[in-house]
Amino acid sequence: MATAAIVAVTGAALAPLTLPILPVETYIAYQRALHVEPPRTENHRMGPLPQQYADMFGWPEMVATVAQVYDKLPAADRARCLIFGQNYGQAGAIDWFGPKHGLPKAVSAHQNYFLWGPRNYDGSVAIVLDDDRETLEKIFGRVELAATVQHPYSMPYEHFDVWLCRDPKVPFQELWPKIKKWI
Repeated sequence: MATAAIVAVTGAALAPLTLPILPVETYIAYQRALHVEPPRTENHRMGPLPQQYADMFGWPEMVATVAQVYDKLPAADRARCLIFGQNYGQAGAIDWFGPKHGLPKAVSAHQNYFLWGPRNYDGSVAIVLDDDRETLEKIFGRVELAATVQHPYSMPYEHFDVWLCRDPKVPFQELWPKIKKWI
């Protein structure tokens, strides 16, 4: 009987560390009180939450930020604008939350998103997530920082810049096979 009680109490005490059952601020305080660091499941800088918990945050806000950039474009540019996510998470968030903002389907060269190709986009107007000016200026004639994405509970690597790019130096269909990322 005593063993069962110990197991039950220990399980109840550890449950919040394995299941998202506490409000975020309470979870962070609980984790600190137990002197427990978020477990490292990847080789990235960690935020206040473990990755599996942190990955639940920031996606709707990211899409809303992208939508603000997209909505500022003239109608003719919106009609041909592609939204490029560096990874399937970013692209998937655009595809999931984007319709309520009137966003087109995302394009990404990451893992299976690459297989869908660049769709019918020519790349003449592109909103590019999570890249740097130097890289983008090799591909586009005009590159403008349009917004920044951040959420206090998301993984730090999901804090990034959103770029508005125009005038591709290489046709997007030609560039596509060179940008595939399987990792």
